[in-house]
This record gives sequence, C-alpha cells and structure tokens, in this order.
Amino acid sequence: MATKLFVNLAVKDLPKTMEFFKELGFKYNYQFTDENAACMIINEDAYAMLLVEKFFKEFTRKELVDAHKSTEVLCAIMKDTKDEVNEMVDKALALGATESRETQDLGFMYSRPFSDLDGHIWEVGWMDMNYIQPE
Repeated sequence: MATKLFVNLAVKDLPKTMEFFKELGFKYNYQFTDENAACMIINEDAYAMLLVEKFFKEFTRKELVDAHKSTEVLCAIMKDTKDEVNEMVDKALALGATESRETQDLGFMYSRPFSDLDGHIWEVGWMDMNYIQPE
C-alpha cells in the first residue's frame, strides 16, 4: 500500500467548512465523516481531516493555535496550469477566504495562497516540470 497522508485541521463550523471545500471541487469519504470530523479527499493518497475543535483537542495535550493569528501548517496543492491556480483561489476568495500573501510568479513557478474560513493557509501553485533538472 502507498503511504497515505492525513493532515488534521481544527475547524469551528464543520458543515460550513465542508461546503466551502465542496465548492472548491473537493469530495469527501463519508465512511470517515460524521458530526465531529470530515475526511476531505485531496487525491488517492492525501486527505485533510477536518475536525471540530472540541474533537481535535482529544488528540493532543497542547493548546490549539488560532490559525487566524498563528501558522501551524502550510497546505500546498499543485495544479496543472496557472489558470487553474487562479480559478481555485478566485473561487475561494469569493466564498469567504482571504489572501494570505501576495501572488508569487517566478516564471517557472507560480503560487497564490489563501487562508480558509478557519485561517489555515493553502498554497495553490503551478510549476513548469520542464524546468526541473533530473538527478
């Protein structure tokens, strides 16, 4: 079995957060989704577990950060084209997300990050794979 990645993110309003990401084109695995958590499918090997804050706290002894004030993780998603990057970020902003920093265009790499409804940062990017030199 391939290594799977599950990024766990604390959220305040699970139904609202689920709808936000659904509008961005993400789907859910409902076998692992209930009133406390939603398993958002990023791809066949990567998932975001959206956990209601009270439930999230059961998995750690540490205090939760307020993602609107502090950064605990940067979630990066790569798209096939710059247009796809812009389409996703523009839609996220229209749904209530905020820009977390300015767009970065290095020619061979392009990224536009946004902060979701709970303040988590999503780096949406594109890279010209022809620019990458083989090892």
